[in-house]
Amino acid sequence: MRQHTHRRCYHHIEVRPESIGRVLGIGLRVAGRVAGQHISNSAQTPGGPAVAAPASSPAGDAAVRGRAAGRSAARVPGGLARGIGGFLRPFGRVGGILWLEVSGVFFLIFVPVFVWRGMWPARASYLHGPDHMKFLVYVGLALFFLYLGVSSFWRAHKKSAAGS
Repeated sequence: MRQHTHRRCYHHIEVRPESIGRVLGIGLRVAGRVAGQHISNSAQTPGGPAVAAPASSPAGDAAVRGRAAGRSAARVPGGLARGIGGFLRPFGRVGGILWLEVSGVFFLIFVPVFVWRGMWPARASYLHGPDHMKFLVYVGLALFFLYLGVSSFWRAHKKSAAGS
């Protein structure tokens, strides 16, 4: 039976992770340049001639066009992010207040469950008795969830008062 002496994983064929990252980085830069060129080509007026550049070597023109396309490609995601951020900013404050109120209701739902299902049946042995520890655990859980619910509503109130 023949044994294989080589493996196909990148760390076994002596390809360092740094070189994989370098390859991916170069690929991203090239893709950005291509996207920039497409954006700059679509930004030109349709049917109109492109602006003529001064005569120079073809390699120099390609480098200048590549840099310009890279700059325009770099501006597009930033502008898009600013636009989306500006659109969503008013909803963020209201969404945060609503999130605090919904989580407050969620926490307060558990308080009657702990009181009714745990504390009430064990109320006879709240000081001494077989269910003393069970009673104390349910009291602790009810108080903890009551604190979480009330503090959530309090924070929502403070947040809405600060915005007014």
